[in-house]
Amino acid sequence: MGIFSTFGLIRNPPVKRPRDLAYASMERPPLPALAGLALQHAATALALIAYVLAAARIGGLDAESTRKLVSATIIGMALSTGLQAIGGRTGSGTLLVHIPSPILVLLSGLVCAEYGVGGMVAVCLVHGLVDMVGSYIVPQLRTVLPPTVAGVVVCVGGLSLVEPALVHSTGLQEGSVNSADMLLGGVTLLVIMALSIWGSRTMRLFAMLAGLLAGVILAALMGTLTGGDALLQTPLFGLPSLATPRLDLPIGVLASVGLLALMSQLDNFASVVLMQKMDDADWRRANMRMVGGGIRAMGLGSLLIAPLGGYPNSTSSANLALCHISRSTSRWIGLAVAGLLLLLAFMPMAARALTLIPTAVIGAVELYAAAYLIVSGIELIASRAMDARGIFMVGLAFVLGMGVMFIPSLPEMLPEAVSFLARNGIITAGITAIVLNLLFRMGSSQRNSQVLHDAGSEQELAERVTGFVESSGAAWGARREVIRRAAQAALEAVELLHAAGAGRRALEIRGRFDEFNLDIEILHEGPPVQLGDQPKPAADLLDADDEAFEAALAQTMSQVSHTLMQRLADRVHADQRGDKSSVRLHFDH
Repeated sequence: MGIFSTFGLIRNPPVKRPRDLAYASMERPPLPALAGLALQHAATALALIAYVLAAARIGGLDAESTRKLVSATIIGMALSTGLQAIGGRTGSGTLLVHIPSPILVLLSGLVCAEYGVGGMVAVCLVHGLVDMVGSYIVPQLRTVLPPTVAGVVVCVGGLSLVEPALVHSTGLQEGSVNSADMLLGGVTLLVIMALSIWGSRTMRLFAMLAGLLAGVILAALMGTLTGGDALLQTPLFGLPSLATPRLDLPIGVLASVGLLALMSQLDNFASVVLMQKMDDADWRRANMRMVGGGIRAMGLGSLLIAPLGGYPNSTSSANLALCHISRSTSRWIGLAVAGLLLLLAFMPMAARALTLIPTAVIGAVELYAAAYLIVSGIELIASRAMDARGIFMVGLAFVLGMGVMFIPSLPEMLPEAVSFLARNGIITAGITAIVLNLLFRMGSSQRNSQVLHDAGSEQELAERVTGFVESSGAAWGARREVIRRAAQAALEAVELLHAAGAGRRALEIRGRFDEFNLDIEILHEGPPVQLGDQPKPAADLLDADDEAFEAALAQTMSQVSHTLMQRLADRVHADQRGDKSSVRLHFDH
């Protein structure tokens, strides 16, 4: 098989295409749709150049230095977005658009203030190197990063957007809202929602773009669209230039950059998981090879723009929401976005024009992104069964993550070395979930068993079987759908043993689990059950005597249990185990 399935895109493992997608991962949209979708993604990403502008203001950079920083950053965004779309070893093979990393604003501003744009060379180098190392470590941490941890990070990430989204969309300042901003944000959000819910397939593709245009046009009519003078002073074309490197940053600053880069990998991990889930109707767990490729794409983007003195990037939650609105996950869109961003990097005027989108309009996009991420995170958490340990892991991660958002003074009580990390609710929740997951898994056996021979009645026996499967599955964090099938199949197996007769009696039930397999074994007395074609009961039961009728009824019940058990389990096997017999049920996880 060739490396390339189509030009430029490396094929991912086969998945089941979701029926509600307009354009799936490997499908190339028609040129008009491709151009429109790419423009929406590029506009959304470029609007978040505001993070770079905020860092430049903190650092007191002049207009020319700010322009160079912005151009270099856009080049990094383009490179990482393109690598993500291409896939393979240096990309996730998904539509992930990159933006400037929001958690580096303050630190980057302080570096620019002290060392100028040259200090960002060291920031990008450290960030990129940590990402490259992490890309090989994170894929080995499947047990540390189950879907529940990813769900916590995604959900808290959505919750963290609530405050800025409401502030931006309402113009909230000093306890009062701006009616003009509320109108802009409300109209933008209503247009996006109306087209994405009730619009035709084509209209849904451009719901985000239509909302942005509606907001901008309304702002122009209201006379609140500003920035024209700054736009006219921006050059139409501009070439990026190499920055004079400053590598003499204090070790504490470099360590802080490394830690923040490590934490940003949680966000990248969650983004790749969300895109995999959106691309695959039968999604079960994260493909860690694709996760590693996604982190490498982020790292390479930072390393390649280091000589230009750019700003490190990360994946964009707002663009994930746009994929959901448009129902399009085509990687060709990612390639088009990368090309458009790269072109705009050499056209400062065009990039500047897109950054003039009113804040209230961007706030409406953030509101949709927050809603999408919260619901998506809850779905990831709910995909796995949980016992008390899982409840505490998720609950405490939320409590601490939201706690630092609600009470900003809490991180100040911690040592200075870690307080800057604790200020970010996403990082706090993610670290808490990982640590508790590791702690609660200590001593947690992946095997379990329970005796059945002393059950006092058939009802008690059934309760023991279903209770064992459900409690063990919750302790192991198995998927809820698999646990339901396993519990029902185990119950049918016990019914089959009872109906088959010949002295068969269930003695013990055993379970074994890993991330890919769930096996249930029922040990019983008597000979092994026959799992071939079951004989059909006689047709003239109405003329049979009571004994023959009862035998035929037992045979019918045995056939029903046998059929249900075979359909519920992925594989069934019966054999002799020493002085006992067993029925083994295997479920792909």
